[in-house]
Amino acid sequence: MESASKAIAAPVSAKPRQGNPKVSREDWLAAARNTLVSEGVGEVKILALSTELGVARSSFYWYFKSRADLLDALLREWEARNTDCIVEKCAAPADSIAEAVCRFFECFFDPRLFDQGLDFAVREWARRDPAVRAKIDAADRVRLSALTDMFERHGFAPYEAEIRARIVYYMQLGYHALEVKEPMRARVDRLEGYLKGFTGATPDPGVLSWFRARAMELGGSD
Repeated sequence: MESASKAIAAPVSAKPRQGNPKVSREDWLAAARNTLVSEGVGEVKILALSTELGVARSSFYWYFKSRADLLDALLREWEARNTDCIVEKCAAPADSIAEAVCRFFECFFDPRLFDQGLDFAVREWARRDPAVRAKIDAADRVRLSALTDMFERHGFAPYEAEIRARIVYYMQLGYHALEVKEPMRARVDRLEGYLKGFTGATPDPGVLSWFRARAMELGGSD
């Protein structure tokens, strides 16, 4: 199921409050995350971030030992947010496989959950850093395992469960990579067909009604 372009959370402001020269560790992380997403890891620099935050460069070292320490913190945040939400949604109770798949889709509709921009920024970073590539590969394995387990719990044999998990996961990431833009109404109108294709079963009307309403709530009324 395609997710809403509006599901990407707006960049978090990292500006300190006016009149307060101090910033928190979270402010530094927010500024670094925004730069990573918008400009790439090469532009995540201490001096540039301190200028953006309006504080002395030395204040950085209250919270981080080095730039490498900051980058490690960004990777931990990415993994905790983007992988954990998928694992949790895939493990959530569901009365049918269609409902279970919709729970997975919630990650990509709800801006409080999966951060698409951050995920693709880390993937771009991984093109130049083998250590980050290893983390991406490990995260993909965990996510696919969670999806595979989800299908198995709903009666699919291990081989079919793995194949369907890969179809759902790679489609979802590929949709964002292509930057497809279309109204939310068009997306939810295709929900029944997508669920049939992903699961091989006709979804219950109640599941369709629930998730269409949920998608419109999260994605807007367009």
